[in-house]
Amino acid sequence: MAEADTPKTKDADAELATELMREFGQISGRRGIWERHWETVAQKVLPYYSTTFYSQGNMVPGQQRGQEQFDVTANAALWKFAAAMESMLTPANSQWHRLRPLDQDLMKNRDIALWFDQVNDLLFRYRYSAHSGYHAQQHDGYVSIGAFGTSCLFIDEFNDPTRPNVKGLRYRNVHLGELFFATNFQGQVDKVYRRFKMTLRQIAQKWGEDKLPYNYNSILKNDPEREVFVIHVVKPNPDFQPGRVDAKGKRFVSYYLLKDTQTLLHRGAYRCFPYATARYITAPGEIYGRSPAMNVLPAIQTLNEEKKILIKQGHRVVDPVLLAADDGALDAFSLKPGAVNYGGVNSQGQKLVHTLDTGNVAIGKELLDDERQAINDAFLVTLFQILVETPQMTATEVLERAREKGALLSPTMGRFQSESIGPMIEREFDLLMWQGLLPPPPRELVEAGAEYQVEYDAPLNRAMRAESASGIMRTFQWAAEMAAQTQDPSIMDWFDTDQIIPELADVNGAPFRWLRSPDDVMARRQSREQQNQAAQVTQALPGMAAMMKAAAPQGTTPTEGQPG
Repeated sequence: MAEADTPKTKDADAELATELMREFGQISGRRGIWERHWETVAQKVLPYYSTTFYSQGNMVPGQQRGQEQFDVTANAALWKFAAAMESMLTPANSQWHRLRPLDQDLMKNRDIALWFDQVNDLLFRYRYSAHSGYHAQQHDGYVSIGAFGTSCLFIDEFNDPTRPNVKGLRYRNVHLGELFFATNFQGQVDKVYRRFKMTLRQIAQKWGEDKLPYNYNSILKNDPEREVFVIHVVKPNPDFQPGRVDAKGKRFVSYYLLKDTQTLLHRGAYRCFPYATARYITAPGEIYGRSPAMNVLPAIQTLNEEKKILIKQGHRVVDPVLLAADDGALDAFSLKPGAVNYGGVNSQGQKLVHTLDTGNVAIGKELLDDERQAINDAFLVTLFQILVETPQMTATEVLERAREKGALLSPTMGRFQSESIGPMIEREFDLLMWQGLLPPPPRELVEAGAEYQVEYDAPLNRAMRAESASGIMRTFQWAAEMAAQTQDPSIMDWFDTDQIIPELADVNGAPFRWLRSPDDVMARRQSREQQNQAAQVTQALPGMAAMMKAAAPQGTTPTEGQPG
């Protein structure tokens, strides 16, 4: 009998599953007040998320859930916010980060520099491959950040039983209703409980039919698409021992549980944390994030009520309430176009039917606009509209606007990069390296410890770094003008162009392979100097020949008596 089938092992698995379910009950119980808060936001901002937090899986798919939403300003601003975050942090049309050695002096080694360039290209190739799903899943994460303040991305290796030879990465945005987490003493998310649904067929595909409890076998045969709750637990490995290659050498342990029967389906381990969790802002004593929608929730609710009132008032203006005299003469009063109503005026021609006075709709629209302005500001819509609404700006003004935008967004951008993108890249690098999809590092890098760091090169990062590049260019231009005016070229001796050019290329995001190696640059300079010397000699030969001819005795040639 295999060890996994022994009664002792089964008892240990059952005890472990019971303990994990007890922990899940504790961590999920602390989230109750957040669920009510998220539900309030969802009803007004993102209706299709409504009822998915505390009643996950009990809603009817495709059910209409926008009954409480009368104004769509917040919803429209949310999608603009998500698009802006994507364009500024993870634009699909550019490489928005680079890997570099922790010791920057190693970049002087061309083999190491080219290896990092190659690894960076491969990371983007597999991240944006057709089967990874990154683009769509990350966009859903930005929507969750804008609405609820928290998002989570699960990163795993691509595993399709029908395509066993295809390797790579696979991403999944973890819906907030599925997500329960805790942080360590440094505030980092290091424990995740994910509650989600799987069909019995999916469970059998992933872990085998024998992992299901005995009473589920008949259900699997008769109703394989029956959904059940599964809980995935990832937390620090209590037996972690650095340097080992088995499960004890991995930093995090992983368990899959069948919730209803508290059955352990699978146990495993991860070298890197697979859940990249991000939070927009956090309040003191809170671990879940708060969002732009939460910051202006009073304005969203006020706008919703004002819009409801304005709709009613507008209806009264367009289709007014009629006030008629109570004399029995207007019983057959008709509102059809072209109708003739006899008895609508008295013998003096005075109207016997009047409309009920309504409020000032224009003031109502002003009140709506005030709330909409606050909501758009919270979602950064007005900030990102600057470049669109003022296309006539000069290049200098555009750069200044970009710098201002970077300054305003840097706190949000920095937190998202450190909490979500950084761990995601670490996980991607680990998965690709263990699948053999990355080239082996150069020997010099391995001897130096093979440590690397991530340099973010998103448009906002580039805008902020451009300040140093523009500073050196302004200084260089001023120095050139001073040298021209004073006729003193020694002023330019202050500039080390061999240092400036590579750093300018780095600031502008140019791949290292686009630059020549220092040895190649030196060889080209030596060749150019030899060519210049040869040209100078060629230009001087006619003059030298004339001088030699003039100095020679009359009747002789300058080369007479010389060999050749």
